[in-house]
Amino acid sequence: MSSTLSPSLALTLAFAVALLLGLVLKYWLATRQLRHVARHRSAVPVAFTETITLAAHQKAADYTLAKTRFGLLETAVGAAVLLGWTLFGGLHLLNQALQQWLGSGMLQQLALIAGFVLIGSLVELPLSLYQTFVIEQRFGFNKMNFKLWLVDLVKSTVLGALIGLPIAALILWVMGATGPTWWLWAWCVWMGFNLLLLLIYPTFIAPLFNKFQPLEDESLKARVTALMQRCGFAAKGLFVMDGSRRSAHANAYFTGFGAAKRVVFFDTLLAKLSPGEVDAVLAHELGHFKHKHIVKRIVSLFALSLAGFALLGWLATQGWFYTGLGVNPNLDAANDALALLLFVLVSPVFSFFIAPLLALFSRKHEFEADAYAAQQTNGADLGHALLKLYEDNASTLTPDPLYVAFYYSHPPASERLARLTA
Repeated sequence: MSSTLSPSLALTLAFAVALLLGLVLKYWLATRQLRHVARHRSAVPVAFTETITLAAHQKAADYTLAKTRFGLLETAVGAAVLLGWTLFGGLHLLNQALQQWLGSGMLQQLALIAGFVLIGSLVELPLSLYQTFVIEQRFGFNKMNFKLWLVDLVKSTVLGALIGLPIAALILWVMGATGPTWWLWAWCVWMGFNLLLLLIYPTFIAPLFNKFQPLEDESLKARVTALMQRCGFAAKGLFVMDGSRRSAHANAYFTGFGAAKRVVFFDTLLAKLSPGEVDAVLAHELGHFKHKHIVKRIVSLFALSLAGFALLGWLATQGWFYTGLGVNPNLDAANDALALLLFVLVSPVFSFFIAPLLALFSRKHEFEADAYAAQQTNGADLGHALLKLYEDNASTLTPDPLYVAFYYSHPPASERLARLTA
């Protein structure tokens, strides 16, 4: 008797091992973060003793500890839900039930995707409520009442259906109508959709959730405009967003693509920073454009998604891909929606292990943007602005180094300020 594993069993084992290793790694990193932050809670780091109070430092530590513990719960729930959909047969049962109800065809496949999203959203709903109305509320960040939260939920659900169902239908049609190279055409559709979102998001989607008003402070507008001209950057407008309506967190960002780019300041940011510090934060964002970080990320997204679609194009034709993940493929109907959902479910389990590499590149880009901002504005202003943002957002000054290496897309405050000082 041959001892060789069947492809289906091999995939089941690989998936189970990767999921288990990922869970062990996540919990180990989280416990390191918890111990490290708690151990340094009692004293402000020496580099910050003159700028950060002990109360602010301890608030940041407590906020980090609360979020990290909650992250452990989210990880456990996510793993249970993933196993429920795959090896425990949840996706198979949903597919079979919808086939009995709707028969085979496009309607059944769209219903499968919609049902999957709806059930997943309902499972995540209690977690979202707890994060907003318990954790964020406890630390003074949440500004939403339940009515606003519910309105946002309804808006996002309707918007998701209006946008998501047509694009899902188009991709499913491409998968069934364009032959063996469907994955290339589906990738083109997906990339075109993402580029279209970049164009329409600032003017059509974002205003559904927040109010955007032109920047009215003439002196600040003159400073910002002069900075942008000095950096050779043009935008469609300068806007202030009512971020304080939902959260006390502060931020600023660029949004849009090409001629639709606009600069957006949270009202909470303008309330906390001096004009020079606002300049410095904006110069940091301009640094991302100057170093072509945005273009590089879009190109990377194109390349990774192309590889993903190519891999899915092959896996979708392999029976063991379905059976190895707890699903019996349809024998007399299309399996396109099943293949898409299984790929969406399983790929993060394996791609999780390259997260440190992606985080490393992101932190490198942040350092480059900081350096550019220090060249174009006062480096001390940038340091003061960063310190205020770290304090106001209750970002811990003492994260665990390994946790940082694995997860942090932005460098810790100590590293950023040390680079600026140097």
